[in-house]
Amino acid sequence: MSSHRKSVINLYKTLLYLGRDWPQGYDLFRKRLHKVFSRNSEETDPKKIEIMIKHGEFVVKEIEALYKLKKYRTMKRRYYDDS
Repeated sequence: MSSHRKSVINLYKTLLYLGRDWPQGYDLFRKRLHKVFSRNSEETDPKKIEIMIKHGEFVVKEIEALYKLKKYRTMKRRYYDDS
């Protein structure tokens, strides 16, 4: 159970860190993140917790991909725009 706790806390911290650059603002991201984690805080089934952690890790990868795409588009616009 403590291994799940550690992974959930690490996932939460990672998502909070990634939320700093969220387009709608950090406060909105933080509130939604807190709501989602609070809603699932009573879960005790290890299988369900594992599934939720895996989903959270997927969300982290998606957010990172979005940020990389945004950075790529900005760089491309900055250096290769002919207008």
